[in-house]
Amino acid sequence: MSKKILVVDDECDICEILSFNLQNEGYEVTTALSAEDALKKLTPEHNLILLDVMMGGMSGFRLAERLRREGNNTPIIFLTAKDTENDMLTGFSVGADDYISKPFSLKEVSARVKAVLKRTPEEVAEVKENVLTIDELTIDTLAKEAKIGETVLQLTKTEFEILHLLASNPSRVYSRRQMIDNIWQDTPYITERTVDVHITRLRKKLGDKSYYISNRTGFGYKFNQSEP
Repeated sequence: MSKKILVVDDECDICEILSFNLQNEGYEVTTALSAEDALKKLTPEHNLILLDVMMGGMSGFRLAERLRREGNNTPIIFLTAKDTENDMLTGFSVGADDYISKPFSLKEVSARVKAVLKRTPEEVAEVKENVLTIDELTIDTLAKEAKIGETVLQLTKTEFEILHLLASNPSRVYSRRQMIDNIWQDTPYITERTVDVHITRLRKKLGDKSYYISNRTGFGYKFNQSEP
C-alpha cells in the first residue's frame, strides 16, 4: 500500500510541484493551502505531513504544536525560508521530525521524505486500550503503574506523568517549558531546573533502562526505545 502524504503550503505552485513529484514516486498526495484546511483534510491514514511554516492565519508551528498536544504523532517535515538556529529549535521543539529550508531541491525533499518514512514498526509505541507498551516498558494509565518487565517502578505522580508524556510521543523532543505546561499547568512558579531534577530522579529509578530518557542539548528531552 502506498504511503499517504499531506502537503500544506499557502503557495499553490509549491503544492502543485510537490504533489506532482511525490505522486510520480508512488505516494498518494493530498494538498492544503492553509493550516485550517489541513486540519479538515488530515486523516489517521496519512503517514507524513510536509508543512510550510509561514502561512496566513495559523502558522505551521502552531499547527504542529496543536497536533502534538492532541496526541497526533504523524511525522512532520517543515518547509520554510526561516533557517536560523532559533527557528530550527522552535520547529523541533513543537514536534518536527525534519526541517528543510527553502529554496529546496526536489531530490532533497525526496530523500528526507524517504528517511522519515523509513521508520520500522518497532519504533512505534503499541497502545492497547489504557496500556502503553514500548520495548520492556509498560505504562498502565488506569492503574497509574509503570513496569519494566515484571518489575513495578516506584514512581511519584510527577515522575509517572513525565514518563507517560515522553513515552506517548517517542519521536518528539519536549522542551522544558513544554513539559512544565503539560505537567505543572496548575502549579505556578515552576522553574526549568525543577524539570531537570525530576528527570534525574526518574532516570535513576529506570536503572539500566535510564537510556529511555535522553537530553537533546539545547532542545529538551525525548524518549528512546533502544540504547543509543
